[in-house]
Amino acid sequence: MRVLITELIWKEGIEELVRLGAQVDYDDHLWSNRNKLLQVLKEYDALIVRNQTMVDQELLEAGNGLQVIGRLGVGLDNIDLKLAKEKNVKVVYARHANATSVAEYVMAAMLRAVRPLHLADMDVRKGDWNRKKHTGEELANKTIGLIGLGEISHRVAKRAKAFGMNVIGYDPFITPYDFIVAETGVSVCDSLDELLRVADFVSLHVPLTKETKNLISASELKKMKPAAYIINTSRGGIIDENALSDALNNHIIHGAYIDVLEDEPISLQNKLLSSERTIITPHIAGLTDESQVRTSVLVAKEVVKVLKGESSLCIV
Repeated sequence: MRVLITELIWKEGIEELVRLGAQVDYDDHLWSNRNKLLQVLKEYDALIVRNQTMVDQELLEAGNGLQVIGRLGVGLDNIDLKLAKEKNVKVVYARHANATSVAEYVMAAMLRAVRPLHLADMDVRKGDWNRKKHTGEELANKTIGLIGLGEISHRVAKRAKAFGMNVIGYDPFITPYDFIVAETGVSVCDSLDELLRVADFVSLHVPLTKETKNLISASELKKMKPAAYIINTSRGGIIDENALSDALNNHIIHGAYIDVLEDEPISLQNKLLSSERTIITPHIAGLTDESQVRTSVLVAKEVVKVLKGESSLCIV
């Protein structure tokens, strides 16, 4: 069992692969050397990637010996799933392994929005003691709107309710009897417009598809409250970045927490960098030590299961 890893993986994942009998080659920058990747891929039974390695027709044809692709995460937009299925290459992903980390990122973003303690600290260190200037707000009784009601939204909802927030959601694929509605008590909106009009915080939790590309554009942003924030931990391209920049600079909405961008790493020409109302992080919502150990070990185990002809609950 030969396994090639082209992007960052925690050491526990490599140790698990070796323990299970795999021969592992690891180069976390190989994704950026496309020619070399295409040349060596034919030697491997399994490929493990994150989101930078483009698993397209060219790569799948070069890796004619591949039996399985492991995705260190949950987003699958960099993998041609249809072609992989046609070539009988299984795809496994880190099912729910980073959901708690992403949910906590959303909570951290909201807490920072209402209580920016770092700004108070900066003033105190300058010798100021302005209590009125740093009077914040409460999350209690504010409304968070969750777009997409999957596992991560379920965990966000539980935490938001613990803070006394009202939790609403929109997802055309959710029924009144799904767990997040029936057990977590998320109030489902009939339309995206309804959610946007009501929410103080809008948090995105949908995959990037043809249907969700630029799901939040200028018209949607104009429907939000002027004091509202938008949080994107899902995928770049779901928000029209130019429209978001304009909305922030023109005070159409109050702020944004953006962890994912259409083009990563960010270009210094990206208009979002011009807005002080935007907090941009480098695709780290799901990156905590705990989640990455879980992700790395889970994907390692599931890749080996497939190579051994065993069943996996993480096959796409």
